[in-house]
Amino acid sequence: MHHTLVAVFDNRTDAQSAYDQLLSSGFGRESVRLSEANAAAGSATIAEGKGKGIKHFFQDLFGDEHKHHESRYEGALARGQHVVTLSADSLPDVERAADVVEAFGPIDIDEHSDGVATPGALLTGGAGSMQGTTQAGTLSAQSASGPRQGATAGAAMQRDTSASATIPVVEEQLRVGKREVQRSGMRIFSRIVETPVHETIGLREEHVDVQRRKVDQPISPSDAAAFREQTIEMRESAEEAVVEKSARITEEVSIGKQVSERQQQIDDTVRHTEVDVERLGAAMGDAESYYREHFKLTYGASGGVYDDYAPAYLYGSQIAGSGKYVGRQWDEIEPKLRTDWDSRHSGVSTWEKMKSAVRHGWDRMTGKHGA
Repeated sequence: MHHTLVAVFDNRTDAQSAYDQLLSSGFGRESVRLSEANAAAGSATIAEGKGKGIKHFFQDLFGDEHKHHESRYEGALARGQHVVTLSADSLPDVERAADVVEAFGPIDIDEHSDGVATPGALLTGGAGSMQGTTQAGTLSAQSASGPRQGATAGAAMQRDTSASATIPVVEEQLRVGKREVQRSGMRIFSRIVETPVHETIGLREEHVDVQRRKVDQPISPSDAAAFREQTIEMRESAEEAVVEKSARITEEVSIGKQVSERQQQIDDTVRHTEVDVERLGAAMGDAESYYREHFKLTYGASGGVYDDYAPAYLYGSQIAGSGKYVGRQWDEIEPKLRTDWDSRHSGVSTWEKMKSAVRHGWDRMTGKHGA
């Protein structure tokens, strides 16, 4: 969606300063322009920037249904005033540009057209947009969805009743599950190891011994058979070592798993958002005056300062306006508020010290005390 900001200045210096500041704030030259009119000649010119004629620019911006707005801005140029315009694709960019331009005092074009030049501001957008007045000057922001224009004066800021905004309430949920993960383990394997063995054994050996000796004696009749051929054999024997190896199972090594179960406590945190709603009653200035008066009467003699107790007053008013404790009495909700306060302001300020200030913020919003 396309948005346009229009600001009118009485003098060239302020308009030029606003133009230069917009460029310094990051806006491109193609989206910012400074237009001025020659009052004597009755014609409008574009002093800085790009775009078509300023007259056609106002026609396109406001359309036929809002020609009175078009004539007001053209009248400003005819009076010799200066117009700074900015085009952006988002409303936040236009709002940021409005904050920049307001510092240089643009005029309220509606009041000026009636002959009264008092400060005021106008911020208008497209569908779901924001409009209101501030104390810096007139600013008009127009969206591409169609011309819309409004002007109010004196209020700090007003919101279009057709606009809405939503703050989501987010809560985390904790889910605990389990998964199998690989950890350490054991592996078994076998290998062959050779170990030297030394043994001693006795071995017997036989050797044949042949001996010859001289004999000189007559032969006897029994020896007559000696005259024949004969053979006598005698064999030698010996023992040798024989090694045998036999394998025996001496031990078994097994591997397996043993399953056990255990309980584990899970400690974690989950987050959620809380939305506090503050009821807007009297002006903030009146509320602060009320709280300052209570501080002066209650804590003034203690030597403290109002800024120390201001968060407690605000907390009480926010709780009362949130709608969470509608219809409940203070005594019922005080324990819950004490716990909540201690969790938010641990180490800063105690509940006992701030309880009275919180209570007065609560009472003021619930009507127990006058504004």
